[in-house]
Amino acid sequence: MTGLKHAFRSLAIFNFRLWAAGSIFSYVGTWMQRVAQTWLVLAQLTDNNATAVGVLTALQYGPLFLLLPWTGFAADRFDRRKLLIATQAAMGALALALGLLIVSDAVRLWHVYVFAVLLGCVSAFDSPASNGFAADLVGETHLSNAVALNSTLFNAARLIGPAVAGVLIAALGTGWAFLINAGSFVAVIGALCLIRANELHRASALEAPSAGLDGIRYVWARPRLLTVMLMLFLIGTFALNFPLFISAMTVKVFHVGADRYGLAMSIMAVGSIAGAMFSAVPLRPGIAHLVAASALLGLGFALAALAPAYWPFTAALVLMGAAAVTMTTLTNSVMQLHTEPFMRGRVLALRTAVAVGATPLGAPLLGWIADGPGPRWALALGGGASIVAMLVGLEGHHRGSPLAPILLRATGPKTRCDGPDLTP
Repeated sequence: MTGLKHAFRSLAIFNFRLWAAGSIFSYVGTWMQRVAQTWLVLAQLTDNNATAVGVLTALQYGPLFLLLPWTGFAADRFDRRKLLIATQAAMGALALALGLLIVSDAVRLWHVYVFAVLLGCVSAFDSPASNGFAADLVGETHLSNAVALNSTLFNAARLIGPAVAGVLIAALGTGWAFLINAGSFVAVIGALCLIRANELHRASALEAPSAGLDGIRYVWARPRLLTVMLMLFLIGTFALNFPLFISAMTVKVFHVGADRYGLAMSIMAVGSIAGAMFSAVPLRPGIAHLVAASALLGLGFALAALAPAYWPFTAALVLMGAAAVTMTTLTNSVMQLHTEPFMRGRVLALRTAVAVGATPLGAPLLGWIADGPGPRWALALGGGASIVAMLVGLEGHHRGSPLAPILLRATGPKTRCDGPDLTP
């Protein structure tokens, strides 16, 4: 019982409780829109074209890479609370506009692509600010726990949002999922406005250097952070394309409708919640945890690729969800714990660009594979990338970094400046 209470310790802080309460509603709406957007492109605007879904993914997440020099700097330089109010309001306005286009039967594929780019631009500024805001809410002591609990909320919403979206799409159409998501932003914006600003833990903006690419140099000089980035790049590029994987399997292999697609996404959330809760417990997250998560993710992909029917496939999704969320949540914690506060926004922007922004590199290829050789082969590629990430982590765990010898020769022994070793 004490361990369970310890896992929820960040909720004792008023500002975090308020943020969590507002965020859960927005997260449910976000998951509803994600399911509706994929289904809109795959089943309504194209003839089950997984490549179009891959292009959509590339357009939405590409800005995370392209805007990297500015997004992390903005998260470090400006008031994160005010920045989040602006980004959340912009995302709500985009959801409302696209929802109105859909319900009025005026939407075309290029409209969805344009909105994906705009949403990606806003999200590029929102992600590092949102991730760094956890430290502002709870301080350094409870940072790892706050990150994990926020991930738990996000994945608890995944349990609800996709299932509701699947039923809603079947009954009323995809547009209503976008409109409901637009309304859900009111809750999180209200929470941000009510937060006690005098109780936030902020790093001084005056400490932040002005160069927008400092985050890249900072990570390059720290072998542990670089190892995490390499693992994230492999998994982000080829494995974190779950809407594409699941939609292609449900439509092309199992031949089921939007309700079963939404249900599959929600079933995956059961594992995701378990992974997020596991991430809330360790006080010293390290690369060893990431290696184990990568191995389990590879196993989950293998089971999903070999699944003979819909229900065994969803069972494999539970394992995949648990492993993927453990991996992504702990990378967030590890990188924040090994980054000085005034650099945190830029490092988190780089992390987001690598973990999510790498998706555009792999999504069109995975979509092409799903349309050609088949969705099972796309899953196999995701599993293979997870195993390679595991090997990279093993090398980094034992030797400091896969590139440590190169880095040390290039920059000297001072490049090993990760700070205290928190790896168990």
